[in-house]
Amino acid sequence: MKLLSWNIQWGLGVDGRVDLERIANEIRRLGEPDVICLQEVTAGFDDLKANDGADQFDLLARAFPQHCAIMAPAVDFAGSGGRRRLFGNLLLSRYAVATVERHTLPWLTISGHECMPRGLVIATVETPGGPLRIMTTHLEWSSMALRQPQVDAIRSLHHAASLRMAVPAAAGKGGYAPQPLSRSAVLVGDFNMRPREPTRQRLMAAFEAPLTHRFIDSFEVRHPGEAHPISMCLFDQSDGPARCLDYAFCTEDLVSRIVEITYDQTSAASDHQPIVLELDGL
Repeated sequence: MKLLSWNIQWGLGVDGRVDLERIANEIRRLGEPDVICLQEVTAGFDDLKANDGADQFDLLARAFPQHCAIMAPAVDFAGSGGRRRLFGNLLLSRYAVATVERHTLPWLTISGHECMPRGLVIATVETPGGPLRIMTTHLEWSSMALRQPQVDAIRSLHHAASLRMAVPAAAGKGGYAPQPLSRSAVLVGDFNMRPREPTRQRLMAAFEAPLTHRFIDSFEVRHPGEAHPISMCLFDQSDGPARCLDYAFCTEDLVSRIVEITYDQTSAASDHQPIVLELDGL
């Protein structure tokens, strides 16, 4: 399985142009992955730099017709003329998607800090190796104190998924019909935290429950001792120094399946760099 994660900054490249076709072509250049997890996809936000307010969720879904498109905006604000202003995640899967969960993460405030709604989307996909949960998110940037409860919420949702396997629910009709479950998960996105931030270590901490697999950084598995590659501000440091904020985590049971993880260092189609994770047997 090849999975791509990328904060596309609504398609705004370092040249100041918004170009969704360029984004799609860059994804294809990287192998048109089986699963594509995108952050900062918008609709109706014509007040963002160079953004015309187009429905990017729809445009990107059309660009990959062989993939099932799961729209998961965390921001859903009123716009002009009855339109909604949407900002958030888009997950595209070439595999059949069994279930989709859309979660709003804790939205807290701190005086003097920007904040907005943030979300986590979980898709259980039917890989050749069995069901697998794909989780993608984009955490708050302005404060570690705002990210901490969001990390705790992600851990809680992951733990709940393991409990659903340990204590199966009674089968029923309609919404109570049994669905594929998996303890195994891949968690990707823009976490807005540097490698040594305590909240990142918290995300990867072991669970007290022995049946809940902890998250492992895929890059640290394949490249032990190496510094994480730059994933933001590689070509333009007007928003801060070049740094790593984007990661691909796997549950510990998937570590042996990690073939490679690559931080592409060539694309200038966004202020972030795409990450490509390859897993064997899925």
